[in-house]
Amino acid sequence: MASLIASPVPLASNFLVPNGTFVVELIAFAIILFILAKYVIPPINKAMTDRQNQIRKEFADLEHAQADARAAEKDFREQLAQARHEAAKIREDAREQGAAIIAEMRQQAQEESDRILRHARAQLEAERSQTVASLRSEVGTMATTLAGRIVGESLEDDDRRARTVERFISALEQEQAPSSTGSTSTSASGVS
Repeated sequence: MASLIASPVPLASNFLVPNGTFVVELIAFAIILFILAKYVIPPINKAMTDRQNQIRKEFADLEHAQADARAAEKDFREQLAQARHEAAKIREDAREQGAAIIAEMRQQAQEESDRILRHARAQLEAERSQTVASLRSEVGTMATTLAGRIVGESLEDDDRRARTVERFISALEQEQAPSSTGSTSTSASGVS
C-alpha cells in the first residue's frame, strides 16, 4: 500500500491540468460562439423584435378597433334613440291627423244629416201644405154640398163657401186639440 501512495501521478492523466485537446476544444467553442453571435443570434433577435413590434401593432390596432366599435355603438344607440323619438312623433302626428279627420268627417256627416233633415222637413211641409190645401178643397166642396142639402139653400158663393169651410176646419181642429198632444194641436192650428 505504501507503494501506491508514494508514486506520483503523471501530469497527462490529471484532468485539472489543461492539455492540447482542451485548448482545441476551447478554440472550437469560441469559433462556434463567434459564428452563433455573428450569424445566428442577430436574425433570431431581429425576428423576435419584429414579432414583438407586430404584436404591439396588433394590440394598438385592437385598441383602435375597440375604440371605433365603442364609438359606432354609441352612434348606433343615439340613432336608435333618435329613430324611436321620430317614430313616436310620427305616431302622435298620425293620431292627431286621424282625430282631425274623424272630427272633420263627423262634422261633414252632421252637416249632411242636417241638410237631409232640412230637405226632408221642407219636402214634408210642402207635401203637408199641398195635402191640406187639397183636403180643404175637397172637404170644402163636400161640406158646402152637404150643408146646402141640409139647409136647403145653395152655397155656390165662393166667399160664403170659404168662410164655411174655415169654420168647419177650425171646429174639427178644436175637437182634436184636447185628445192629441200639445205639439200636434199647435202645428195643426198653425197651418190653418
